[in-house]
Amino acid sequence: MPAIRSTGRNRKPPPAGFEDIEDTLLEFSNKMKDAQSAPHEGKKKHETLWPIIQISHQRSRYIYELYYTKSAISKALYEYLVKNNYADAALMAKWKKQGYEKLCCVKCIQTKETNFSSTCICRVPKATLERGEGEAAGGGDGEDATTAVAGGRGGGGGGGGKVIQCVNCGCRGCASAD
Repeated sequence: MPAIRSTGRNRKPPPAGFEDIEDTLLEFSNKMKDAQSAPHEGKKKHETLWPIIQISHQRSRYIYELYYTKSAISKALYEYLVKNNYADAALMAKWKKQGYEKLCCVKCIQTKETNFSSTCICRVPKATLERGEGEAAGGGDGEDATTAVAGGRGGGGGGGGKVIQCVNCGCRGCASAD
């Protein structure tokens, strides 16, 4: 039997400073609702979640920068925001590590869910892709679970003008070398 939810009597109020960022968090919440209710006709199956993942990334980045870069919020407020799912804790933990400062989503570095046990194409530096070495790094002729090339499969022609996007989140490049 599921737990009975209280009406908020036993819930702790947010820490001091929450009022300062509450308006921005409400804007992100409204954007998220709009993205969830947006029509998805004409989009590919994997493209329907891209706006939701991108808004979640923006909200997490906002909180991360307030705490780590600007030191504008307290540790108690940061922990409250993470605990109440305002931010993605796993993603922010990766942002602290060298080489993952621009990571778009955690799914892009998980190698278990890919066809060739490699990371996503968005993790390959753009300079490497322009030289044509992207095919050795997982950007070959066909699409797999981690890569998508705008304009369809194959297509030949050395990649001039093609936009490479991640299938997981729509990222066009989150390598730290970019």
